[in-house]
Amino acid sequence: MNATSHNPSDEQADLAAIRTTVRRFVTREILPNIERWEEDGSFPRALYQTAGEVGLLALGFPEAVGGVPSSEMATLVVVEELARAGSGGLIAGLLSHGIGLPPILALASDDLAAEIAPAILRGDKVCALAVTEPGGGSDVANLRTTATRDGDDYIVRGSKTFITSGMRADWLTTAVRTGGDGAAGVSVLAIPGDLPGIQRSELQKMGWWCSDTAALHFDDVRVPARLRCGSEGMGFLGLMHNFNRERLMLAGMAVAFAEVCHADALEWARDRQTFGRALITRQVVRHKLVEMQTRILGAKALLHQTARQVDAGGEPVAEVCMVKTLATDTLEFVAGEAVQILGGMGYMRGTRVERIFRETKVLSIGGGASEILRDLAARQLGW
Repeated sequence: MNATSHNPSDEQADLAAIRTTVRRFVTREILPNIERWEEDGSFPRALYQTAGEVGLLALGFPEAVGGVPSSEMATLVVVEELARAGSGGLIAGLLSHGIGLPPILALASDDLAAEIAPAILRGDKVCALAVTEPGGGSDVANLRTTATRDGDDYIVRGSKTFITSGMRADWLTTAVRTGGDGAAGVSVLAIPGDLPGIQRSELQKMGWWCSDTAALHFDDVRVPARLRCGSEGMGFLGLMHNFNRERLMLAGMAVAFAEVCHADALEWARDRQTFGRALITRQVVRHKLVEMQTRILGAKALLHQTARQVDAGGEPVAEVCMVKTLATDTLEFVAGEAVQILGGMGYMRGTRVERIFRETKVLSIGGGASEILRDLAARQLGW
């Protein structure tokens, strides 16, 4: 899979090539299996290696660690194609390194990054981000998990929750408190998942069934100090930069899943007969479909505009917050209308619309709840 170019015509060709590669991967590896994986509550670990072989996991990461540098627009193309399976859990679990690895690369030494990253990008190792804590939610600056220096090690004590890929992760990119209160006391440790004292409990969820989600407890876990990413107190900045990328990807997922819902609702309305006529001949249904499409196109336009700002080197924090809330609001509306149009079938397991409808709220909450992001956007705008 090739990186995207700065030349507009070359970029479009590169994006088309990425789309073709990912579409083939989804068609071959995911679509025939996704219903079983959802019911089983997990997808095979071997899928990481298969994704690594086609270059999917390496996209967007530096060449120095085995990656393929690319644009945010390329990430949105990947998300669009993966969304065809109608499973947010598949995307979250397979691409958990997309939020777990960037803080390591942003903060750690070149030697530490080279030790950790290549195996993750090949799909040989799984990486998870461990930030959220019980009772803490989006309040990263006030996390309570501590890392106390003891010679050449840190002793880590505390708990994390809602950790995507937390049950199977080989590396846990963990936010810890090494200093005083607030953001200045936060650091990041790359913690091997097999260290003594790490306890993992699987969490059961409304949606994202095939993505494992865990609660983690660190009971006097001894972590080599050389696995600290960057200097003490630098963790918050690395995590915040990462969150902006995560929020943009979540917005991309929301828009892509809204498009899937609209497509399924439109197909159903054309095929479904009610009282001797196709459902789409009913004015109220046509109006629903137009309103769904209108909202999708508006959210997608802002999404692409914001992604291109990021690709140009910008840090549009307010815009990222706004597009994430707009996209997730759009998905909630569109998924609800799609279920309504499909009627009883929209309530049945095994349909993409039913699964996506159950998964709407996790996108509105994950990466920063909509209420918090609206307030952050206001502060960024100086209001």
